[in-house]
Amino acid sequence: MNPSTAKSDGPAGDDRPVTMADVARLAGVSPATVSRCLNGAKVSPRITEAVNRAIAQLGYRPNLIARGLRKQVSNVWACVISDIENQFFTAMVRGVEDVAREVRHSVVLCNTDEDIEREAEYLRLIVSQRMAGVIISATRNDTDITALTRTGVQVVSIDRQMTEPTDTVLVDSHEGAQAATAHLIAKGCRRIACITGPRDTTTGEERLRGYRAALRVAGFPVNPDLERHCDFKEAGAFAAALELLAQPDRPDGFFVANNQMTLGVLRALEAENVTVPTETAVAGFDDLPWWPMSRPSITAVAQPAYEMGRAAGQMLAERIAGYEGPPRSQYFEARLIERQSSCLGTRPNCSVASCPGDQSAADCCADSAGRS
Repeated sequence: MNPSTAKSDGPAGDDRPVTMADVARLAGVSPATVSRCLNGAKVSPRITEAVNRAIAQLGYRPNLIARGLRKQVSNVWACVISDIENQFFTAMVRGVEDVAREVRHSVVLCNTDEDIEREAEYLRLIVSQRMAGVIISATRNDTDITALTRTGVQVVSIDRQMTEPTDTVLVDSHEGAQAATAHLIAKGCRRIACITGPRDTTTGEERLRGYRAALRVAGFPVNPDLERHCDFKEAGAFAAALELLAQPDRPDGFFVANNQMTLGVLRALEAENVTVPTETAVAGFDDLPWWPMSRPSITAVAQPAYEMGRAAGQMLAERIAGYEGPPRSQYFEARLIERQSSCLGTRPNCSVASCPGDQSAADCCADSAGRS
């Protein structure tokens, strides 16, 4: 079969395959223009609409694998993520996939589970399968992507910045961490612990720096005894929180650098019979759909994960279509969502209904937590 054809009812109602030339004829453009549209190149909205309308009318289905072989690359993207269980990556991948579908490409999901060797295996597979590009949340800053770039595989980094220059999509981790820690201080916390990610990830280090910045602004000392690094996993944070809770002067607040680790901290607090937020407050990076429904509801720094995925997908599509400019970086704003878990000194289920008198829940929390 011709690489640019797929079986369908022909334009005249016969059984011959619909070709790219048929689409071009109906849309009133050249076959080369149709090809540009299918490959995500920049084409005017008017022409793109005409081509898409012709494709839909004729039922044209390009043979992406055969066309990819002709170009010596496939029309497939790899999305290499560090933890498939993390809801942030689930939403992010959806954004990537939506863009890929718009430019007639497919996405293969690769979960490294924060494992360097598994990540290396996936990168070798991407090269051997001649994939068009990869969006990667690397296990560490210095992940080696030279085999990708040397063979022409386009690379976009997301969530974590890499040592080797690439297009990058990030959230402002420093600002989000600083806002969450400052919020805990405003709620009355005076001994705040930080559980963050590995030292060799920009995400972990930027959130640690944001935490420290908030302490300095408030005039608090930076105490390494209250800082822990782990692997962005629930189990690691659980162990780190138990260590911190074993201290004679245990923390009265926790800033935690992602949602999986926040779950680990909450488990540790429950295991040690420490009530949140009566005895200690908690604020975490990354929101989860069920955080508002928890009791207490969980204060979190929300990331626009879907939008970040779309931005990374658009960058990759542009590179594949021929953009040759210098590496670009796009930053998204993190948003602090204040909920019950950070209101130190209040009841776990503090709400308008349970607060004394006719105070609002916010006023009750402020009164209860306002201590020196």
